[in-house]
Amino acid sequence: MTNKINDLLRRVEAFKPQAAAELEEFRIKILGKKGELTALMEEFKTVAPELKRELGQQLNRLKTTATERINALREELGNAAADRAARVEDMTRPGSAEPLGSRHPISLVRREIVEVFARLGYTVAEGPEIEDDWHVFSALNFPPEHPARDMQDTFFIEKDPDILLRTHTSSIQVRTMERQKPPIRVICPGRVFRNEAISSRAHCIFHQIEGLYIDEGVSFADLKQSLLYFAKEVFGGQTAIRMRPSYFPFTEPSAEVDVSCNLCGGKGCNVCKGTGWLEIMGCGMVDPNVLTANGIDPQKYSGFAFGMGIERIAMLKYGVKDLRLYFENDVRFLRQFDSAL
Repeated sequence: MTNKINDLLRRVEAFKPQAAAELEEFRIKILGKKGELTALMEEFKTVAPELKRELGQQLNRLKTTATERINALREELGNAAADRAARVEDMTRPGSAEPLGSRHPISLVRREIVEVFARLGYTVAEGPEIEDDWHVFSALNFPPEHPARDMQDTFFIEKDPDILLRTHTSSIQVRTMERQKPPIRVICPGRVFRNEAISSRAHCIFHQIEGLYIDEGVSFADLKQSLLYFAKEVFGGQTAIRMRPSYFPFTEPSAEVDVSCNLCGGKGCNVCKGTGWLEIMGCGMVDPNVLTANGIDPQKYSGFAFGMGIERIAMLKYGVKDLRLYFENDVRFLRQFDSAL
């Protein structure tokens, strides 16, 4: 009988329940009316009188140990349940805002430019990045031997001289003129490609946004006022512009457009190289040869076109000095534009 008592005592001390139901089942099995301790008590009645004192003490110690052990386990499980309940999230509390990403600065500036010209009645037109010679060059008054073709540093596809990556989004203007009769008023954003060495001020991939307006009676004055409105909307109401004569095969007359430096207020600084002006785009009146090549009567219609690099506008707007930052996907750089969403 001593062996039975010791065996039951070892089981009581080693028992580790995982749940209250498991503990209660064990309690009934050991201490219940039909439990193992009750069975030992019944067996105790049959032992020899000289053994009753010693075995009685063993049974009392077993009962006390089992009762204390079960009570201690019950308290332990209760505390664990209370801790779990305390860790459960209060579903009635207001939720915490998840951290949001940020738009890329190029996307921000592209959207802003599109919105500015949308207020002037321009709609967005798009076209393929892989183009043919006609839409990129020939329809824009680039003869086969024209030196301006060399200025574009073109990527050709599989050495095919007729298939290439577009060097400007002017090809979208050509496609628009092919399928739409005047009046035409479109803005053409997109990615372009030129075989240039990558540096802080140049990249082989960049983004352009070009505009085209064709109608009866369109003048250079209309072009100037449209671009002045754009500059004031993007860089601030105090911004001034100036236009310098230039050359482009598809416009005549042509001009480069500068804006007053928004960093120094036109007084001269390192960014504007002391001039007080920053170049932002090229523009001009659409060459009559371009209108003719695209089936538009130059005797009846006139128009203007302009184009700018979105990276350049973003650099001026946000004070970014290295073009490569736009392409590195460095989250430390991108997070600076969280508030610009």
